[in-house]
Amino acid sequence: MTKEEFIQRFQMQSLPVSAHKFRYQQQLKSAAVLIPILSYNNQLEVVLTKRASHLTHHPGQVSFPGGKVEKFDLDITATALRETHEEIGLEPSCIDVIGQLQPYQTISGYEVTPIIAMVSNQKSYHIDKNEVAEVFHVPLTHFLHRQHHIQIPVYHYGKQHNVHFMPYKKYNIWGATAAMLHDLSTLLNQDN
Repeated sequence: MTKEEFIQRFQMQSLPVSAHKFRYQQQLKSAAVLIPILSYNNQLEVVLTKRASHLTHHPGQVSFPGGKVEKFDLDITATALRETHEEIGLEPSCIDVIGQLQPYQTISGYEVTPIIAMVSNQKSYHIDKNEVAEVFHVPLTHFLHRQHHIQIPVYHYGKQHNVHFMPYKKYNIWGATAAMLHDLSTLLNQDN
């Protein structure tokens, strides 16, 4: 899939219902992540991070750059852009936002909105080691193939929901990150 095909498919489809159906009853805090898509050697790649192992929340897990909405953020897109710049040094001028997916509610009390963006070819990052241990790329095609989508039913407060997994090489991509990638894959594959 080319960059142009990706943008056309993304913008021409209505957002599907999220694969994540579990809804929490408590008051949730707002957060946003950026799902950066990079075109490199005629292949689309998803930019992911591995969180620092010393963090209190989700240490060592694979995630997208992002974080909670601050009062000074204009909107959730501004949050995603700010957090991406802070965590991996990607300049907002290199980011072309094309839309968003359905929000995802986390067990830690956040409603996270995934912002989808194309980024300029960027192979060097300025990583904030306090938050991020590593930045890596995964071909988008990996997430588009259903055989890489694993779902395990779990129960929380007596309700069943699926935990998503999408392993790639040495990386265990799971939870909210994998569910968001599942939603993106569903959107892009609606006509297939």
